[in-house]
Amino acid sequence: MNSRDDDHSVRELRDRIAAVDRELLDALNRRVALVARIKRAKDDRGLAFVDRAREQELLDALARVNKGPLSPEGVREVFRTILEVGKREATRRDAAL
Repeated sequence: MNSRDDDHSVRELRDRIAAVDRELLDALNRRVALVARIKRAKDDRGLAFVDRAREQELLDALARVNKGPLSPEGVREVFRTILEVGKREATRRDAAL
């Protein structure tokens, strides 16, 4: 394989990664919109927005069903970040309404 083939292979893989990144971005935006809806529903009922037990259940369930290659620790780390950003963005979005 020459360097021209390598460049093509790397470019093709990068293009595939970029497509996955766009899918992730779309999914994250949908998730934030849903979290904002939950926040409004809980606010309307006088319930606490954050449920740490529910978050732990979610992390445990995702780590359990993960088929890899992402490690269970990686799943937990990624989704902890998604949870934190989602709550922050939902609160910002709610404040902007």
